Amino acid sequence: MKQLKLLAGVMLSVAALLTTPAASAADATTARIVLHAPLRVLDPVLTNGYITRNHGYLIYDTLFAMDAKGQPQPQMVDTWKVSDDKLTYTFTLRPELKFHDGAVVTAEDVVASLQRWAQRDPMGMRLAANTAAMTADDANTFTIKLKQPYGLIIESLGKPGSPVPFIMPKRVAATPPSQAITEIIGSGPYRFVPADFQAGVKATYLKFADYVPRKEPASNFAGGKVARLERLELVTITDTQTAVNALRSGEIDFMEDVPADLMSQLEGVKGITTQTYGPSTNFFTLRMNWLQPPFDNVKVRQAALAALNQVDYLDAQIGDPKRYQVCGAMLTCISPYKTEVGATQTKAPDLARAKALLKASGYKGEKVVILHPTDLPILSSFASVTAQALRDIGMTVDIQSMDWTTLLSRRTKKEPVDQGGWSIVHSAFTSLDLMSPVVNPNLDGRGDVGYVGWSKDDEMEKLRDQFAAEGDFDKRRAIAEAIQKRGYDQVIFVPLGGYEKFKGYNAKFADMVDAQLPLFWTSGK
Repeated sequence: MKQLKLLAGVMLSVAALLTTPAASAADATTARIVLHAPLRVLDPVLTNGYITRNHGYLIYDTLFAMDAKGQPQPQMVDTWKVSDDKLTYTFTLRPELKFHDGAVVTAEDVVASLQRWAQRDPMGMRLAANTAAMTADDANTFTIKLKQPYGLIIESLGKPGSPVPFIMPKRVAATPPSQAITEIIGSGPYRFVPADFQAGVKATYLKFADYVPRKEPASNFAGGKVARLERLELVTITDTQTAVNALRSGEIDFMEDVPADLMSQLEGVKGITTQTYGPSTNFFTLRMNWLQPPFDNVKVRQAALAALNQVDYLDAQIGDPKRYQVCGAMLTCISPYKTEVGATQTKAPDLARAKALLKASGYKGEKVVILHPTDLPILSSFASVTAQALRDIGMTVDIQSMDWTTLLSRRTKKEPVDQGGWSIVHSAFTSLDLMSPVVNPNLDGRGDVGYVGWSKDDEMEKLRDQFAAEGDFDKRRAIAEAIQKRGYDQVIFVPLGGYEKFKGYNAKFADMVDAQLPLFWTSGK
């Protein structure tokens, strides 16, 4: 009875949101959007949550931005130059930049924003470690002086994945990165309406009249951000069937993530379009715990790799081969540094080799604990696929189920499995967070101070440092290949393939720019 009352309350709340007069579906200048999760945290530096990142792209701008070819292009920056010794980068801002409170964007705002971001983001931390000084030379010019040549300056300033180096006013950026900002003010195409915000329920964005787009056509995250809608209302509908029904009936105009099993309900509906964000824009991974037996032994990790088959995972989870991509690239198959070197899990498993490696490892039947999230549908099949593959070569496996929040906490535990530890976790990433060896957390070789799984590999760290220092793209690509070779040799993690997400929308978003995530400005087509 309590569950029925709760469900009724949820439906009434959804109905109230969808019948707000200000958000009439008949209004061509207003659109209601449903994203993949409730928006609660507004600070895009405090959290790397994807929903907060999406919110950030509406209201903030970046110095550089990645185009459709994966190359960084100037965005807030007008011109820049590099000294002959490659140690000094000087940037000049576009003159027409304004914040939503009417203040002109200055170089001091930029420096403060980058300094705050660099305390939270791994790529920013690496940039900061190589920087001798970052200064505002005048209102429109700032300089980055390096300790030694560093090849990823522009890529860092145009990093598309979370946390994104968004630019905010100096007074806001002065907030310690461990504390949430209290003013949500950017210089992007939309401005946030604080009075309308209901955490986890609703957020409103209005077109910023003083935003001046770049003249170049929009290309992925780069180019001219032309906002044609006057008002965007983000509403939360946690039940995907309810969201699909709302899109069909015109009560909402955009749905970020349409599940595969509901796609047929939108296909062929007049006025509704379903479209992919692009192949391999999302990526599955498997990570082993290097601190505890049995995966502290490289031969056991190699045995497990030999037993795995990507297609088993993709068929079980996605099903339709048209919606997934077999891909052994550790940096994903949309990365400019992609390579298949070393990948074996993209082919049929070699069980004879796997068993031989396991025998040579001295494996003594130690229990493998696989963490399984019960409330994250996109990973629902993975634990059972991995368990079967490892049992087939003679390993002892225990699947332990829990909700996703508990799993995130559990995977930080470094204790043995009989004291609450773990052996294997699976994850689903946006490819934006894996495309470079510097940003990809799964390539972290710093051991127990690094990313969960705590892989310790000094050679990997040396290669990642070489990649970051190298300014020539072709040389970086060669280093990236060496990184992948090393990654597979040590089994630092296992790529399990790419998959497509689909968005659904009506005519209000017919010219929305194509990108790996929802960007609510026109493509200029």
